[in-house]
Amino acid sequence: MTKIHEAAALAQVSLPTAAWDIASFLENAKTQIQLWGGLLLMLLGAVGLVWGGVLLIRKLMANPQSGPQQGWGTIALLILVGGALGTGGWQLMSTIGSGGQQTIEDLGGGTVMVQPFDGIFDVTSGW
Repeated sequence: MTKIHEAAALAQVSLPTAAWDIASFLENAKTQIQLWGGLLLMLLGAVGLVWGGVLLIRKLMANPQSGPQQGWGTIALLILVGGALGTGGWQLMSTIGSGGQQTIEDLGGGTVMVQPFDGIFDVTSGW
């Protein structure tokens, strides 16, 4: 019997403890949304890449007088952005967003001097 009990003790998996507070909930929600959002971006990137390839082949095979078609710029952007999103997903968007954050912080790094206006215009100071 001791062999069975030893095997059962080794086979038991310790369950993770879950915290039920608002901070843990929001942190887990953020992680899950990043995962789902990244997968959605990758899916849309793959769709854009495929559609860009279809438009490219259609444009190359089409008769020049067959009517309106997508422009070369649209096809190139579909292929480039679709490929970038298909491989980068959330990480690509996060990197681009952090670049924007750095720019905003750089632009907002100065101080603002506010002079109170008491309704009197002083000619010597310009105000």
